[in-house]
Amino acid sequence: MSEQTKVAPLAIKGVAQIVAVASGKGGVGKSTIATNLAVALKAAGRRVGLLDADIYGPSQGTLFGLASGTKPEVVDQLLVPILAHGVYCMSMSFLASSKTPAIWRGPMASGALQQMLMQTDWPDLDVLVIDMPPGTGDIQLTLAQRVPVDGALIVTTPQDIALLDARKGIEMFRKVRVPVYGVVENMSTFVCPHCGENSAIFGEGGGDRIAEEFSVPVLARLPLSLETRQTSDAGRPIANEGDSVAGKIFKTLAGRGVAAARESNGAHSADNFDCG
Repeated sequence: MSEQTKVAPLAIKGVAQIVAVASGKGGVGKSTIATNLAVALKAAGRRVGLLDADIYGPSQGTLFGLASGTKPEVVDQLLVPILAHGVYCMSMSFLASSKTPAIWRGPMASGALQQMLMQTDWPDLDVLVIDMPPGTGDIQLTLAQRVPVDGALIVTTPQDIALLDARKGIEMFRKVRVPVYGVVENMSTFVCPHCGENSAIFGEGGGDRIAEEFSVPVLARLPLSLETRQTSDAGRPIANEGDSVAGKIFKTLAGRGVAAARESNGAHSADNFDCG
C-alpha cells in the first residue's frame, strides 16, 4: 500500500483490543461465529462488546434474542449499547426498520459505520468483536484501514467456492497490515439429528488447505447442526450451552484465539483477549 493511501486509524476510548470476524462471502455463518465468540469471551470473564458492521444484513439483534424494534438510548448525543447475554451490542438493526433495506453506496455506508462506531458510548472493554460485512470491497477496506483492528478471524466453509473468497479476505487484511489470527471452518460436517452420523457434505480439508497456504492455524471446526440453527433462531447463543458440542468448540475457539493473538501481536496485546 502506498503512503498516499494510508489513513490514520480512529481512536476508540476505553477499548483495549478489537478483533474482526470476517469472510470473503456471505452465507458461511460469520455472524453466528461472531456472536458466539463474544459470548464465549464474556463467559471467560472478559468485558466484551460487539459491533454489527454487516450493514446490509444486520442480524445480531436476532442472534442475541432482542425484540424487533429494540432501540438504544441516546445520552449526551451518544448511543448507549444494548446489553444482551452480558455483551454490549450495537447494530444497524437497532437504528433502522428490519423491513427497510440499506440502499447505500460504498462511501455513504462506510461513513455510517464509522459514525456508529465512534458515536457509541462504549464502556471500558477488554475486547470489541466486529462482525464485518462479507466481501472485500470498498466498505471492508475502509473499515480495515480506519478501525484500529488488532487481528482478524476468517470464517469459511470447506467448499472450494468459499475458499476462493476466503483467500481474498486474508489478502485484504495483510495489505492493510492487520494480523490474521487464523481460520474458522464452519459447516465442516453435517451432523444427522437422528443417528448422529457426520457427513462432509461441503467437502473436506478446505480450512486446512487455506491455513497451510497462508501459514495460519485452523482455530476451530464447527459442524452444521440442527441445535446451532435452533438456538440461533431463538436468540440463545449456543456458546452458553456449555454441555453442547458447539458450545465446547466456541470455548476452545476463544482460547485458541488468545494463543494466536499472542503469537501475532505479542503477549501484552493479547492479555485482554485472554480467556484464562
